[in-house]
Amino acid sequence: MRLVWADVISGVIAKRVLGSLGLRVLAVLALAALYPASGAIGGGTFEGVASCAGSTCHGRAEGNGAVVRQDEIATWQEPSSSSGAHSRAYAVLGSRRGQQIAASLGLGNAQSAPACLGCHATNAPAGQRGAKFTLTDGVGCESCHGASGGTWLAEHYALPATHASNVAAGLTPLDNPKSRAGVCLDCHYGSSKPGQFVTHAMMAAGHPRIAFELDLFSALQQHHNADADYAARKGTDNSVRVWAVGQAEAVRRSTSLFAQPKFAYEGAFPQFYFLDCHSCHRPITDGPQRKLTFETNPARPIPFGNPPFNDENIIMLQAVAAALVPGEASAFQAAARDFHKAMGQGAAETRAAAQALSVRAGVLADSLSGRAYADADAFKVIAIISGEATSPRFTDYAGSVQAVMAVDTLLNALVREGRVTRGAATGIRGDIARAYKAVEEPNVFRPADFRAALKSASTAIGRLQ
Repeated sequence: MRLVWADVISGVIAKRVLGSLGLRVLAVLALAALYPASGAIGGGTFEGVASCAGSTCHGRAEGNGAVVRQDEIATWQEPSSSSGAHSRAYAVLGSRRGQQIAASLGLGNAQSAPACLGCHATNAPAGQRGAKFTLTDGVGCESCHGASGGTWLAEHYALPATHASNVAAGLTPLDNPKSRAGVCLDCHYGSSKPGQFVTHAMMAAGHPRIAFELDLFSALQQHHNADADYAARKGTDNSVRVWAVGQAEAVRRSTSLFAQPKFAYEGAFPQFYFLDCHSCHRPITDGPQRKLTFETNPARPIPFGNPPFNDENIIMLQAVAAALVPGEASAFQAAARDFHKAMGQGAAETRAAAQALSVRAGVLADSLSGRAYADADAFKVIAIISGEATSPRFTDYAGSVQAVMAVDTLLNALVREGRVTRGAATGIRGDIARAYKAVEEPNVFRPADFRAALKSASTAIGRLQ
């Protein structure tokens, strides 16, 4: 898996994506700066990264362990790689930009502001901090794996411990896509936990927009080898499953938060964080020929001029439902359309529709998590994403970025599974690069160019089936 994603990172993403702020965020290679992972807090004591860093545990200089790599700490700390982003999450709060954001919001020092620490550090309550715990670790091991003291720390390395027994002792089951998505979404979208919700005010102060794609994020933050030993202990990851479940859980999370009044409003105004940024953030011109602020989208039946809900994950989930869970697709599509329609009716109607859509997304998450996956599934999803029913919906920047990341992710799954050769994939990457180029800079997004490039790439992939 590392080799396939290295090809992507050194090729399309590094060259096309990292050149702009907007897609630097989306490619996750700037996670070091502003996108730490979950700060999930539960029971037990947080012992800190140092408790995992012994040379016989996860602190070896080079990975060559009999069961796990044992160099996970070095990977987590890697200063120049996306894999080290979580360790840098706290330090970025002390940067000029981090301090400016906090000052604009009246938060004081960003490195002590609860609104920042919920995601930029493992912000455990004082009573749950062990002797080696320190906030300066940033997003440490226990942010994702769960508090270790008094639970799984002393048990997980001793025979006859198994992955199942570790999970039973409190280890977070990150091998489960639904569980992993829940942990990541806490900060990579937001949660109701303290300090884990990015408001529009924060973005206005300089925080970049939030985006989420579970398989890509997982690949770039992977600290282990998905080898035969891993498969024997935890099973084998299927990229289509991980991607699809991630999309479903993202829709469930976003709509469930939006359904709660305390998140849906910021003072007297709607919480614009949930809405499509580019429906408002477009140039304002006054000339002989009008320039629309956004294109008409056939699946957003709201009054003209109203800012729509950012439906990037909704679009992807509708595509994957049609391809892989057709029995649930029509119900989800109807719920999504009802939700967009309710946006033009009133707050109560919108919250009710959001909750209904969240429920439908949860049903899809369960179905996608539990189904068996066939070799042709990635081909089916790619075809629908670029097909006549879905492609017209790529009128905005966020949805288009999700689409090209999806095609890129699924193509790499096909390569890794041996369905597509690396040589054939290389020939297709030119079209994928053109699609990335069309969304490289948010302020000059070119929908028509994007749709053409995506269609060309998807058609080429389809011929390989």
